[in-house]
Formats: sequence, C-alpha cells, structure tokens
Amino acid sequence: MEDNQYINMNPNILLSIVNMKLRDFYSNLSILCDDLQIDEKMLKEKLNSIGYTYDENINQFK
Repeated sequence: MEDNQYINMNPNILLSIVNMKLRDFYSNLSILCDDLQIDEKMLKEKLNSIGYTYDENINQFK
C-alpha cells in the first residue's frame, strides 16, 4: 500500500492494523514506517487525532 492509502484510512482501522503489524512483524515504529513507506510524523498525527500516542516501551499505540 502506498503512504496515502494508510493515511486516508479510517483512523480506528488504521490503529488496529498498525498495532497488529507492530506486535507481529516490527520491533519499532520507525522500521514499520520505513518498510511500508509511511511518513512516521503523519501516522502519529493521524492516530493522535483519535487520542492514541506511540509508546516505544510496549511498541504500540495506546
């Protein structure tokens, strides 16, 4: 998927997908963003808009 396809998703669905990928495939958010070609700042802003922030200690958005 291209960057804009993720960013244009419903933020609740995006949250679920990103947390699943972080749990199952990626050791941190930067690696996920690099691999999937997602702008990390835009992703964080999108998920912050629904009240979620990235917690690097547990490697997920909470």
